[in-house]
Amino acid sequence: MHTIGIIGTGDISAAYLRVARDQRLFQVAGIADLDVSRAQARAEEFGVPAMTPAELLALPDLTAVVNLTPPAAHAAVSLDILRSGHHVYSEKPLAVTLEDGAAILAEAQARGLRVGCAPDTFLGAGLQTVRELLDAGLIGRPVAATAFMMSSGPESWHPNPAFFFQPGAGPLFDMGPYYLTALVNLLGPVNRVGGSAIRAFDERVAGHASRKGERIPVNTPTHVTAQLDFEAGQVATFIASFDTPASELPRIEIYGTDATLSVPDPNTFGGPVRIRRRGQQEWETLPLTRPFQENSRGIGLADLLDATAQGSAHRASGDLAYHVLEIMHRVLESAEQGTPLAVQSRVERPEPLDVKPGWLAEAVG
Repeated sequence: MHTIGIIGTGDISAAYLRVARDQRLFQVAGIADLDVSRAQARAEEFGVPAMTPAELLALPDLTAVVNLTPPAAHAAVSLDILRSGHHVYSEKPLAVTLEDGAAILAEAQARGLRVGCAPDTFLGAGLQTVRELLDAGLIGRPVAATAFMMSSGPESWHPNPAFFFQPGAGPLFDMGPYYLTALVNLLGPVNRVGGSAIRAFDERVAGHASRKGERIPVNTPTHVTAQLDFEAGQVATFIASFDTPASELPRIEIYGTDATLSVPDPNTFGGPVRIRRRGQQEWETLPLTRPFQENSRGIGLADLLDATAQGSAHRASGDLAYHVLEIMHRVLESAEQGTPLAVQSRVERPEPLDVKPGWLAEAVG
């Protein structure tokens, strides 16, 4: 079993530690944070060693280190991990700026190391079932898509919401990677975007008990509309918002010449997956045919670890994350400039995940 380390002890760290403990996809040699007390608290919860980042990076026999720090720290920490000689798997986004994202990929290439990046929800049962159905031609030729991430924002419940409203976050950078990664996995790379972006409020008010009443300046757009043109010819509309008190819009729909697929929430691993065929009056719920219906954050990391051992390509790759990062930047640049913009990067659609990947069989014995 591969051994990893974790840097960063935010809420998402529990999901990775839980997968390591319950699904045995990898083992954790230690968890680190600049605030050692936070590392100790998380370590005690899951029975793993706590340490500083420097101590963790000096550990022998680590295959990879997971970067779960806040987005503004992603680039510096990922570069430190690579320079220590370890593969890196980062939470999304890959970096805040395109320059930092490119620097991470270049450093990895120079050292013969791999970069992986969340989200890996597109490897879950729901989105992998959709991928299988599209590849089988169930809806005919895919023509278009819509995607909607509509919320009122995280300040009412999150214990540390300020960073959500700064550059590199907002609804586009915080939640957009789930939707855009799903769309690229289903339809392929994007070659042109158009964007519009606004913010409804100059300040937000924290609601969590630990920060109740604290005023948060809003320094990034909080309602973004994107037009996406795919290399294969499809078009999509994507809206990401922290400014909607309520919505009844679907998460993602894919429109084909023969049917429409209703795609599950890309921030989850399960279903439902539904289809409405041309001429039918009702939606039909389709069975999930792929593994990982429950919260399985870390399967992208497990796939990277296995691919490293096998010498094959991993799916939640740095190249995919960089393409999504560029899409998001070009959307905001298009909104500022008032004109569509080309997306320069390209990435192949990741290969579908095996019905029962070898590393899963190994993990469950």
